[in-house]
Order: sequence, then C-alpha cells, then structure tokens
Amino acid sequence: MSTSIELLCEKNIHLEKFFRANEVQLRNIRTGNFEGLDSFYKMREGILEIIRKIDEMIERASDIPKPDAAIDEELRRQIIVCLQHKNILVNKILEQDLQILSAIETAKSQVIKELAQVRGVRKALGGYKSGKPKKRLDEEA
Repeated sequence: MSTSIELLCEKNIHLEKFFRANEVQLRNIRTGNFEGLDSFYKMREGILEIIRKIDEMIERASDIPKPDAAIDEELRRQIIVCLQHKNILVNKILEQDLQILSAIETAKSQVIKELAQVRGVRKALGGYKSGKPKKRLDEEA
C-alpha cells in the first residue's frame, strides 16, 4: 500500500509541474507573448503522459485484493490527504485552462477585428484609385 501512496505523491508532483507551467504561460499570454505556445502544449502532453503511466501503475498496485482491515488508519489518512491535494490541483488547473483559453480567444478576436479594419482601409483606399481615368489619358495621348 505504501507503493500506492508513493505513486499518488508522484502524481501530485507532476500535477504541480503542470500547474506551474500553466501559470508561466498564462502570464505570457496576458502580456501578448504567444511565442512558445506549441512547445508549451507539447510539454503539457508530456506531463499528461507521465500522469497516465502513474495512473496505470496505481491501478496495477491496487489490483491486489486486500481486506479492509489490512489498511491501517495512518495509510488511509495519507491516501485521503494525497487525493484531496490532487483534487485541489486539478480544480486549479481546470480554472487556469479556462483562463488560458479565454485569453487566447480574446487575442484571436482582436486579430480578426484588426484584419477586418485593414480590409476596410484597403477597400476605402481602393475607392480613391481608379483605373479608368488613367486608361482614358492613355487613349487621348
């Protein structure tokens, strides 16, 4: 059972890394720095893969049938503490992900607005250009 507790703690360590990486990227996005977004998502996928492997190891470790009496109160308490910490981290990560997605969506909307303005300006400038008078001058010459 101590192996399961070690694995739960290891999982929490990786969730904390995930959380810290999100914090850094969220600060970058909020300041308009979108460089490294691809590497950020690749790093997140790497951490998630490690967490999946740890989950598989936890599953294998807990497959061994044990009567309830075999788990003493201290082990039970440690498991509960690890699981509560994991739940707190997961909720914080979900909140961060929503903030990251919102910030990216806001920036994307701003870019779309700017592109629409540029098109409008080009169209307005295009109205001042006229190919017909130039053509008429060539014909008269």
